Amino acid sequence: MINAKESFRFLPTIGILIFIILYIYAATLYPGGSQFDVNSVGFDWSNNYWCNLMRENGINGLKNNARPVAIGAISMLCISMTFFFFQFADYFEKNRNWNLTIKISGALGMLSAVFIFTKFHDVMTTILSICGVVVIIGMIRALHKNKFTFFKVFGIFCMAIVGMNNLFYYNENLIEYSPLVQKAAFILILSWTVALNLKMKKKTIL
Repeated sequence: MINAKESFRFLPTIGILIFIILYIYAATLYPGGSQFDVNSVGFDWSNNYWCNLMRENGINGLKNNARPVAIGAISMLCISMTFFFFQFADYFEKNRNWNLTIKISGALGMLSAVFIFTKFHDVMTTILSICGVVVIIGMIRALHKNKFTFFKVFGIFCMAIVGMNNLFYYNENLIEYSPLVQKAAFILILSWTVALNLKMKKKTIL
């Protein structure tokens, strides 16, 4: 039976699951419009970005009822991920400098993610990507030190897809595929996070 302390440990996973539910619900409320078709109806999973759900109006010009749900979802995700980064650092990383690096870069990245729906979207996205790479490098280092080979390799894939997401977004010839890469990045990183969160209770620190 899971006691209260163990339940608290799994808050990141609970928060991520809530985010996914809210994400899907927000997508059903989006009025329409994408980079591929301004006049499309509804959320196009192949051509709409997550941040489209947080616009005041859909790209097609209609009022976006998904906005409050989407902002609530990203806030929930960022709080959950920030908690996870602190949890991970204290659980896996005993080196003080790397422990702080994971916590600070993780927190800054999540703080920037909360504001990606503002006019500073591109700046916040860049900060998020840079901090994301730094925190993943720190996590990979800790996992390597603790001989968690599978999770280390998984983390390398996550870092690669973060880089790919930026490459596609800023390249005119590849940007049409960027929404799909963004969703792939979401799936991989959140899956990695949940798997690590669930694994923590079984690990003996070296």
